[in-house]
Amino acid sequence: MKRLIPLFLALVFASPAAAQIDTEELDRRAQLLMNQLEMTGLSMAIVENGQISFSKGYGEELRDSGKFVTADTVFRWASVSKGIAANTLLSVVEDGDISLADSAETLAPSLELPEGGENVNLVHLLSHQTGIVRNAYDNRIEAGKPAKPTRTALSKLSLLCEPGTCHTYQNVAYDAAAEIIELQTKLPYKTIVQSRVFDPLGMSTASVTLEGLTRSKSWAKPHGRFGARISEVKPTYYRVPAAAGVNSSVKDLAKWMTAQFPASGKIPVDRLYAMQTPIIQTTGEQRFLNRRFRDLNNAHYGLGWRVYDYHGNKVVGHRGGVQGYRALVLFDPDKQAGIAMMWNSPHTRPIGLQMEFLDQLYALPRRDWLRLKEDS
Repeated sequence: MKRLIPLFLALVFASPAAAQIDTEELDRRAQLLMNQLEMTGLSMAIVENGQISFSKGYGEELRDSGKFVTADTVFRWASVSKGIAANTLLSVVEDGDISLADSAETLAPSLELPEGGENVNLVHLLSHQTGIVRNAYDNRIEAGKPAKPTRTALSKLSLLCEPGTCHTYQNVAYDAAAEIIELQTKLPYKTIVQSRVFDPLGMSTASVTLEGLTRSKSWAKPHGRFGARISEVKPTYYRVPAAAGVNSSVKDLAKWMTAQFPASGKIPVDRLYAMQTPIIQTTGEQRFLNRRFRDLNNAHYGLGWRVYDYHGNKVVGHRGGVQGYRALVLFDPDKQAGIAMMWNSPHTRPIGLQMEFLDQLYALPRRDWLRLKEDS
């Protein structure tokens, strides 16, 4: 593999047809969702033709507090953060001192994988192809253990497959991306992400620390399944910031989404192509989708992004969840249209709203993906 991400000079972007999204209908459905489920707060943004056309908050920051969620309320991204890490590490690769073909173990001293792990390169790292059991040692992070010694302990595991041959989703190993970024730039991860992503994109509410969340002017507090307040924000996954550390408002999440459109010119096209190209099939993800959201097919992982087929259309996105929070992004990069949502409870049913968005985007028959069972 060449030292720099290849330039796809022959890539031509046709002007997409304007997306016909009924934001009033999506708004109505979101309000119905909040009324019928044990939801506490939610925020949603819609992007059409490369611009945010709708953003709104629903419910409360804290149940029964009277503090209402707005489009500026800050939530946690959870695993949607992985796209930020992939983008930032690829930007460091473009600096020219390291290559995507380089050993992740060599570049991240704390990363010690089982025998054969020396073959794990940066592409394998960012696409979850390390070969170790999925979510390896997440339990140690959740128990409060620091990231670096936990990464070193990965050497005690056995490989499930040869690196680069199967997808096994990671957090502890994936966070080696933050370590590599820090060593190459000689700056803290939060600083380099701020300067290379948040500031250029105007993401004024975005951060990658617990303090960044709790010092926000308006931020959503975590809640359990039936609306019970969780007393404090669990700090554990901020210890692996490349995997799950980002916070922001839904407006800023939508700004990050619009930067993923090649026509936006906000991120180099060759970097976007590398991130959004399907690399490895994700059979476990497909099994989950088949149970509830069956029209998202051909599930793959790229670099920090999931890639699907929806009725013959390529869509890109990610979901994330940590205690008391959920987030999602899903978009069509060519049509420059997408949806971003975050909520402060562990429900999965709101995922259905992204499906209702896609049905509108592709002029498909209206379906009750939220399972709200309206008469109309």
